Amino acid sequence: MRFSLLPRYYSPTLPIFSPYFHRISFKNMATEKPHQAEPKSAITADGKVKKFPQVLHSNSAYGWNKCWEEGTTPWDLGGPTPILVHLHNTGSLPKGRALIPGCGSGHDVVAIACAERHVVGLDVSDNAIKKAIELSSQSPKAEYFTFLKTDFFTWRPEQLFNLIIDYTFFCAIEPELRSLWARKVSDLLEPDGELITLMFPIDDHEGGPPFKVSIANYEEVLHSVGFEATHISENELVITPRKGREKLGRWKRSLRRSSL
Repeated sequence: MRFSLLPRYYSPTLPIFSPYFHRISFKNMATEKPHQAEPKSAITADGKVKKFPQVLHSNSAYGWNKCWEEGTTPWDLGGPTPILVHLHNTGSLPKGRALIPGCGSGHDVVAIACAERHVVGLDVSDNAIKKAIELSSQSPKAEYFTFLKTDFFTWRPEQLFNLIIDYTFFCAIEPELRSLWARKVSDLLEPDGELITLMFPIDDHEGGPPFKVSIANYEEVLHSVGFEATHISENELVITPRKGREKLGRWKRSLRRSSL
């Protein structure tokens, strides 16, 4: 799912059906491969976007796997997210344990993994995790990352995380689940941990997924669990089709709330 990303999120314990899939335009998800003017695949990015709701219409759980099986994944950039690569290369990401929910094919997981940072990639799709493992099988950094097929909302790891990255995951879930998302993020982060959000799509389209987002949407649910933004800016390295509709947010627990 990478924002993994985005069909409507499906949890075995939180069944979410898809009454809107048959009437939503997914032009919001159009992507380009990084550093490529046009996709090389026989199925163009726009073609995948148009096919996406058809695959997911009947059953969202089945649809996730079907999307990956057929390559109908308009949210997948085909490589790591440029801004995350930049933050990693400039030493701007916390060390320790990192989590990427809705990791999809796992490009970002591998890109930011290193000796100082073990990265866990989660996805509810078995096919997505299989692809991630296949694509990363020859990586020299294999000991620094892990892929798990599991449900973000019900998963209970033995250790907390120093960093959580959300890209095309928040916008994939039903808006009424956003408060639950924030509580889960809070539960999984160390007291001094950091949440990084790539907030997309910031626009006025109706329906979803992807559901439209705003800075206020994130503030509403994150403030309620004690998080405040330490940085919000335009994503200067966003891929062309998403330019002007994506912002970078960095969040930590407020000192006042942390001391209570």
